[in-house]
Amino acid sequence: MAVNDTITEAVNNSGVLLGDVIVELGKWGKWIQALGLVVVLWLVFQIVALIVNRKKRKTLYKIRDDLQRLEKKVDKLLDRKKK
Repeated sequence: MAVNDTITEAVNNSGVLLGDVIVELGKWGKWIQALGLVVVLWLVFQIVALIVNRKKRKTLYKIRDDLQRLEKKVDKLLDRKKK
């Protein structure tokens, strides 16, 4: 009987300990979930910023190309005047 009582007591005590461990893991899980949410939101904002910057960069490239084309035309006109 003493062995059975000891086993029963150990199981009961481990249940309390196991419950505490599960509660503690649950707390850690919430923090990890919150951290994951922050990372996902950061990624979304980075992707949006990348798209917006890409559009701005394309516009700047178009302006640069137009300026280079105009510069060539002005150079041709100036060369004609010199001759």
